[in-house]
Amino acid sequence: MKLTPIETGNFKLDGGAMFGVVPKSMWSKVYPADENNLANWAMRCLLIETDDRKILIDNGIGDKQDAKFLSHYYLNGDDTLENSLKKAGVGFEDITDMVLTHMHFDHCGGSVKYNKDRSGFELTFPNATYWTSRKQYDWAVNPNRREKASFLKENILPIEESGHLRLIEKEGEYIPGIVFKMYDGHTDGQVIPHIHINGKTVVYTADLMPSSAHVPMPWIMSYDTRPLQTLKDRERFYKEALENDYILFFEHDIYNEACVLEDTPKGLKVARAGKLATFI
Repeated sequence: MKLTPIETGNFKLDGGAMFGVVPKSMWSKVYPADENNLANWAMRCLLIETDDRKILIDNGIGDKQDAKFLSHYYLNGDDTLENSLKKAGVGFEDITDMVLTHMHFDHCGGSVKYNKDRSGFELTFPNATYWTSRKQYDWAVNPNRREKASFLKENILPIEESGHLRLIEKEGEYIPGIVFKMYDGHTDGQVIPHIHINGKTVVYTADLMPSSAHVPMPWIMSYDTRPLQTLKDRERFYKEALENDYILFFEHDIYNEACVLEDTPKGLKVARAGKLATFI
């Protein structure tokens, strides 16, 4: 098995929204913002290559949205989904499994692209099975008012219409070596892949924990629909992470790809952070 981080570009979000009730005087020391209170975030995916499969976890924001929509997010950086996959020696048609942790636009926008004459949509990964949880899919196609702006029908419905969508009902090992676990709080039915490699477990944390700066227990995003549920699920996750020496892989941390945790008298902290390759 081979793991390769896939950078798809960066975007900016309000720092206060990303850190919830935590005062700026605290979070800005570990994750700085600009003069408009905007902090820069990665949209980092993960390519997993085995003998017979090429699995991609999440796929960034895509390129279907109009200039007005994208102007709210200040896209930046030179990386794109296509170019980063190409650097890894992989084309869109090579992906066998497309795992969507959840269906917010910055995680699944690259799933679907315009067809050649832009008269409709087609799958970006035509040979892939698209995986997510039934709970998340139902949540996404019948959105609550708070999350509605994050669930874009053009990112979601064409996948079901293609016949390539596979919805999981419960946690389990649906792809050899990768266990899908589910966590609520940020959004219902978020899939968090646990990847077993070289006797270690790499966890793609998605929005359960967007960055290493979010490790402190109460540092929870305002975007989370049920922050107290996030807190409860994090407690469960942290217990497992410490017991099993999980390597945490971050989708949105622009500074660190991965980290390991340690329990201290002052609470849970990052023991070491850096490139994923240094941990595996």
